[in-house]
Amino acid sequence: GKTWDRILFVNRDSGAVDLNMDPSNPRILYASTWRFRRGAYFFDSGGEGSGLWKSTDGGDTWKELSRNKGMPKGTLGIIGVSVSPSNTQNVYAIVEAKEGGVFRSRDGGDTWAKTSDLADLRQRAWYYSRIYADPKDEDTAYVVNVRFHKTKDGGKTWSAINTPHGDNHDLWIAPNDPKRMIEANDGGVNVSDDGGATWTKQDNQPTAQFYRVSVDTDFPYRLLGPQQDNTAVRIRHRSAGSGIGPRDWEETAGGESGYIVADPKNPDIVYGGSYGGLLTILNHRTGEARDVNPWPDNPMGWGAADIKHRFQWNFPIFFSPNDPSKVYAASQFLMESTNAGQSWKVISPDLTRNDKTKEGPSGGPITKDNTSVVYYDTIFYGAESPVEAGVLWIGSDDGLVHVSRDGGGHWADVTPPKSIMPEWIMINEIDASPTDKGVAYVAATNFKWDDFRPYLYKTADYGKSWTKIVDGIPASEFTRVIRADPKKRGLLYTGTERGIYVSFDDGGHWQSLQYKLPIVPIHDLLVHEDALIAATHGRSFWMLDDLEPLRQLTPDVGAKPVHLFTPALTWRTGGGGGRGGGLQGTNPPNGAIIDYTIHDQKPGTKVALAIVGGDGKVIREYTGTVQAEAAKPREANGTPAAASNAPQAEAEQPKEAVKSEGEATEEEGGEEGGRRGRDSNKLTDVVNGHNRFVWNLRTAEAKRFPGLVMWSGGTLGPRVAPGTYQARLTVGDQPPATVSFEVRQDPRSTATQADLKAQFDFVTSVHDKLSEVNGQITRIREVRKQLTDVKKRVADNKTVVAAADDLDKKMTAVEEALYQTKNKSSQDPLNYPIRLNDKLAGVGDSAASGPFAPTAQQIEVRNELVAQIDVQLAKLKAIWDTDLPAFNKLAAGIPVVK
Repeated sequence: GKTWDRILFVNRDSGAVDLNMDPSNPRILYASTWRFRRGAYFFDSGGEGSGLWKSTDGGDTWKELSRNKGMPKGTLGIIGVSVSPSNTQNVYAIVEAKEGGVFRSRDGGDTWAKTSDLADLRQRAWYYSRIYADPKDEDTAYVVNVRFHKTKDGGKTWSAINTPHGDNHDLWIAPNDPKRMIEANDGGVNVSDDGGATWTKQDNQPTAQFYRVSVDTDFPYRLLGPQQDNTAVRIRHRSAGSGIGPRDWEETAGGESGYIVADPKNPDIVYGGSYGGLLTILNHRTGEARDVNPWPDNPMGWGAADIKHRFQWNFPIFFSPNDPSKVYAASQFLMESTNAGQSWKVISPDLTRNDKTKEGPSGGPITKDNTSVVYYDTIFYGAESPVEAGVLWIGSDDGLVHVSRDGGGHWADVTPPKSIMPEWIMINEIDASPTDKGVAYVAATNFKWDDFRPYLYKTADYGKSWTKIVDGIPASEFTRVIRADPKKRGLLYTGTERGIYVSFDDGGHWQSLQYKLPIVPIHDLLVHEDALIAATHGRSFWMLDDLEPLRQLTPDVGAKPVHLFTPALTWRTGGGGGRGGGLQGTNPPNGAIIDYTIHDQKPGTKVALAIVGGDGKVIREYTGTVQAEAAKPREANGTPAAASNAPQAEAEQPKEAVKSEGEATEEEGGEEGGRRGRDSNKLTDVVNGHNRFVWNLRTAEAKRFPGLVMWSGGTLGPRVAPGTYQARLTVGDQPPATVSFEVRQDPRSTATQADLKAQFDFVTSVHDKLSEVNGQITRIREVRKQLTDVKKRVADNKTVVAAADDLDKKMTAVEEALYQTKNKSSQDPLNYPIRLNDKLAGVGDSAASGPFAPTAQQIEVRNELVAQIDVQLAKLKAIWDTDLPAFNKLAAGIPVVK
C-alpha cells in the first residue's frame, strides 16, 4: 500500500462504490461506479458515469457490463454487485434505474435477466443498493435495505429476516459457514451464527451519534440528546451506584435528529424535536405525550420551496433563560410559545437568504429523496442572552447572523463581513455570553462547500464588529460549537471535527484539551456547573467533570514550585467514583476533588496533604513522595502537545492516569453508604506536574489487625457533615499551601444539619471504640508472640512456662469475647458467631446507612455493646496493670515482655 495506481476512472463526478473479486481468480474483478454529488442544499444520484465494470487482468483494463443484454435502459444510478463463490459465473447486481431492480447473470456478466423489481429491495436506492451472494448456494443471496432480505431461488422471491434495527447497510458472511454473518445497520452491528434467526444485541457498543446536548434542573441533573437513527434519551450524569447503568437512562420526547430540552420549571416535562417540524412534549411522571408541532403540515416528499415552514433536520428548540415559561422554535422564522405549545407566535421575518434556486427537490435524476435533511435557507441555531432578556441571536444555514434587542420586535442583520467569513457558510452555533451584555461567539462550518477550515468569531458590540478567533486550531479541523465558561471570562471551549480545544485568552489562542477523549466529531458542547459536556457523533456523551483547575490557571501557576487549586463545590451524595463494568458509564469521583501542581521537586521529596475541619483540627493526613518525572503531555494521536502561547496551561495538563487516591475501595450504596472496604493514608504517583487527589469525605479508618474478618460492619471512618473544610499541602521545605472548600448535602435529602451532626457523632463514637478494641486485640497478639518466645527460651523452667500459659489464657478469654478468632474467611461467620467488635461495627453501619440521626434502638444497642466491651477492656486493663508486671517479675533474668 505504499504506492497506488489509479486503474478505473470515469469522470470527475463519479466514484467507485462497490468492488467484488472472483474468489477463484483474483484477476477477475467487478466494480461499479456512481455519479453522485452532495452539496449544502442538494444531492444528485445517477447519470453519466454510473455503470458496472469487469476486469479479467487484475484491473489493467475494464469492460462495461451495465449496457449488456438484459440490463435496464436509460439513466443509471448506484449499483451493487456480488459473485457467487460456489459458481463464479453466477453474478448478482442490484441496479438503480427507472426499470431497475435485482439482476442475475449466469455467464460472468455477458448477459443478464431481471429477477425482481420489488420496491422493498430498491427503495431509497442511493442510501442502500447492496447485494451479497451466499458462499455455498448460488441460488441464495441477500439484499440490505430498510429491512434485511433473502432469496433462495435466484432472486425471484424474497423474504425478510428480522434484525435488531432497521436501515441495513452492510453484510459479511463467513466463507466456510453461511450461517455465520455480521450485519451492520444504522443502530450498530449484530452477529448471528444461525443464519439470521437470532442476533447479538447492539447495546454493547457505546457509539451513539448525538447532535445536541442539554441538561435539566433535576439533581443529579440529566443529559438530554437525540441519537441519530435511535431514540432520544435522557441520562443521569452520575448515579447512586458504582457506575452509570441502564437504570439511569431512558427514552424521552422527540426523535433521532432534533433538540431535546427539559422544561426549566419541571425536569420531568421534556420537549423533543425531529425532522418535519415534529415537536412533542412528554410528561415522564404521567406518561402523557402531546404533539405541539408549530406547523403540523407534514412536508415529506416536497422540496423546500414548496412548503410554508422550512424546518430543517435539526431545527432549534430552546427555552428562554430569563423567562422559563417561554420556549422558542425555528423554521426560516423564529417562533415563541408561552403556553407550552398550545399556540405559537412568529416573532421574526424570514431570517435566511431565501434563495429559491437552492430550495429545490433533493435527489434525482432517478429517485427523489426529500426528508428535510437537506432543506436549505433555514434557521440553524438560536439563543437568548442569559444576562439580557430579549436579546436574541439567530444564525442560518446559508450564512446570516441576526440579532434582536427587543424580544423579536426588530431585527438587525449583523453577519460578519465577507472579508473574514465565507458568504454561504453554515452558522452552526451561537453562544450568547453568560457574563457580558452584547458579547456573542459564533461557530460556523463550511465543509459542505469543500472547505474544512475552522471558523470562529466574537463580537462585543451586538454584532456591529467581529473578530475571527481561530489561531491554534489546525486548518483541517472545521468547527461546530464554541462555548464561554460562565464562571471565568475569557475561558472558551470549542468542538471540532476531531476533538476539543480550549482558549484562556478569549479566543486569542487555542490549544488541545483532548486528554482521554477519543478522536471524534464534536457536535455540541455545554458548560454546566463545574463540568464540560460533549455530544459526540460516534462515541456518545463525554464529560470533563471538574473545570476548576482550568478556571484558576494564571500565568504564574506554572512558575510556582507548589500550587494548590481551590476545589469546586462538593456534593455529599451516595454512589460515584467508579465504573461498574458491562454496560455502564463512568461515574464522576465521589468526594472533594483536590488538584495541585508541583514543579522542580527532586524525587523522594516528602509530600503531605492534610484535611482540616472548621475547628482547625486535622481530620485526615495523606503522605507520599515525589516520583520520577512523568512523560510530557501528548495528544491522543501520540504526537507532542501543540505549542502554546499560554505555556502554563500545557504544563498543567493532567497526567495520563488520574487516580482518586483518597477513595476507599467500597460499594457506597444508598445515600450514605456502608463502611466496608479499605482506606489508605498514602499519596501515590505524585509527580512534578499536575496531580489529582479525591478525598472521600471520611475520617481515618479504624485500627485493624492482620486476618481481620468482619461480617456485620466495616472499619472505614464516618463521612463528615456538610460544612467548610480546608486542604493543606506541604511539599518538602516549601511553605504550606492552604485553600478552603465547601461540602454540601444532597439537595434531595430531608436531613437537617443537626441530624447529620448527630449521625457523625454517633458513628464516630462507634468508630473510636472499634479502633480501641482492635488496637487491644493487636496488643494481645503481640504479647502472646513474646510469651511464646519466652517459653521457647526457658522451656525447662516449668514455673515460668506455667505462668506464661496462665497469662495467655486470661488474654485469650478477653480476645475471644471481643473477636471471633475462629473466623478465617468471609463466610466463616455463618458457622462461628460474631463477637462484640463485629456487632459494634454493625450498629455503626446501620446508623450510617442513610442521612439520618441515629434511632433510639441504635443508641440503645450501641450502649449495651459498649458496656459489654468495657467489661472486657477492664479485665484486660487488669492484666496489663497487674498480671503482666507480675509475670515480668517472675521471669526476671530473661528478656522482659513489653
